[in-house]
Amino acid sequence: MNSLEAHIRETNTKGELNAVRENGQVPAIIYGGKNENQKVSVSKKSLKGLIEKENFLSNILTLNLDGKLQNVLPREVKYHIISDEPTHVDFLRILPGLKIKIEVPVNFINHEKSPGLKRGGVLNIVRRKVELKCPSEKIPENLIIDLDGVDIGQSFKISSIKLDSEVSPTIQGRDFVIATLAAPTVMKEPEKPAEAETSEGEEGAEGVGAAAADGDKPVAESDKKEGEDKKPAEKKSSEEKK
Repeated sequence: MNSLEAHIRETNTKGELNAVRENGQVPAIIYGGKNENQKVSVSKKSLKGLIEKENFLSNILTLNLDGKLQNVLPREVKYHIISDEPTHVDFLRILPGLKIKIEVPVNFINHEKSPGLKRGGVLNIVRRKVELKCPSEKIPENLIIDLDGVDIGQSFKISSIKLDSEVSPTIQGRDFVIATLAAPTVMKEPEKPAEAETSEGEEGAEGVGAAAADGDKPVAESDKKEGEDKKPAEKKSSEEKK
């Protein structure tokens, strides 16, 4: 279990809180149970080291509060909007018998022993975390799914995970899926187009168009000549009438 040094603080104004932060501390509060909320501060450097670890918000910490030990559960961390540095932390007191709701991560082990993965199967993870309701002293660090011997087509449901008798998922009434091992998706290559046939068809179409264009011109010229020839003939006949 991870531990963290904490100190009681007597700060109320914004200026006093900023002074705490300037000294390398992060304001925090401890709440829960029948005791009053307690204002404390923790080292920013130590806090950041714990936050960088996996599952910070689902692991119990031991606060050394000026020599007194108190088990707590981090519930919320607030960060600076620009620097992304932690600016405040909420800790929930861990008391015997206190039931809480908490999201617990799902871990998969023995990938190399799965025949389905060896054959190119894909592990589709539906839920990376599962919300549980349990006593604060019985919070599981994670939920383990063993892939040893798992083949393509198999799925993992919440019922396949062994839980303590006092630990239960908040989703009730259905055996929901956590992950499945699916077959690999094979993409078919598109058929190549018949370039030769297409090009020949285009050339043929161009030839027909050219021929039609060439054929139009003589017809137009002949019509024009016939019209020109008719005009003098009509003129001559009129002269004869005179």
